[in-house]
Amino acid sequence: MSQPTPEQPPVLLTGVAGFIGYHVAERLLAEGREVVGVDIVNDYYDPALKWARLARLEGRPGFRFVRADIADTAVMAALFEEVRPQIVIHLAAQAGVRYSLTNPHAYIQANLAGFANILEGSRHQKVRHLVYASSSSVYGNHTNLPFSEHQGVDHPVSLYAATKKANELMAHSYSHIFRLPTTGLRFFTVYGPWGRPDMALFLFTRAILAGEPIDVFNHGGMQRDFTYVDDIVTGVVRVADVPAAPNPGFDPAHADPASSSAPFRVFNIGNRRSEPLLKLIGLLEEALGKPAIRNLLPMQPGDVPATCADVTDLGDAVGFRPDTPIEVGVRRFVAWYRGYYNV
Repeated sequence: MSQPTPEQPPVLLTGVAGFIGYHVAERLLAEGREVVGVDIVNDYYDPALKWARLARLEGRPGFRFVRADIADTAVMAALFEEVRPQIVIHLAAQAGVRYSLTNPHAYIQANLAGFANILEGSRHQKVRHLVYASSSSVYGNHTNLPFSEHQGVDHPVSLYAATKKANELMAHSYSHIFRLPTTGLRFFTVYGPWGRPDMALFLFTRAILAGEPIDVFNHGGMQRDFTYVDDIVTGVVRVADVPAAPNPGFDPAHADPASSSAPFRVFNIGNRRSEPLLKLIGLLEEALGKPAIRNLLPMQPGDVPATCADVTDLGDAVGFRPDTPIEVGVRRFVAWYRGYYNV
């Protein structure tokens, strides 16, 4: 991202206490940008981890934290009016596939009503670029790997995925009607230090160290595009400084889902390879020096057997080239976990 000038307003970053949001804030601050970070700090997972992330940001020059619910229309409208951002990076959401099976209204509020407030604030402030988190889950039960942004994604298999697809549609409508530049980033399986406790790497590490069984779904046949968080952050920050523009070659008779005649685009952001879950478990066993007790189970509702990102478009647009091997990333995560939890 380009270096700031005194006239540049802060970047408005939602979900700043979250895993990816915290790392994005770190990078922006390191580059000399001012950041207004927003988060509700809910208890979907241990809030202590979220507060620990924030503690590493607070007091840094250029950082300000606002505790707020993005679904609160009045609060968000006032915040946009006060901050007047030109770049918005929207990462706040109700995360998780399985949680959506039992708590659907949390997704409607955060991912739909909340995103509507982000869109409204962005268009009223004539934001230069809105970058928002979509998800690889929008590909649903597609089996043609690697997943491409140029294929249709109309068959989500979880409510979480449906809300992320809805975000892309909502963004396009604002790009079309109000000419608001929007870019959706379809995150694949992000991992690394300060990660989410509900994700497999975190759950497995905790269980292995405790000598407890780990649940391995699809009888171990799962594959994921595991992407190290530093690579993800590089992509997010680069994209933010390159506003979406209309595709001059867009043909409405053969509409490309990844672009538009409006300033709208969607990118995959992943590691370009599908790694077996059993490989991840093996690397964890090696890093931890302990074997895993594997509880093999069938596929869960709302889950998919494999993911893999085609990131050609993101590479062409901003030079995105993920380069952290899973062997390195897992070791870094384990080192952080041992240090943070003193184990």
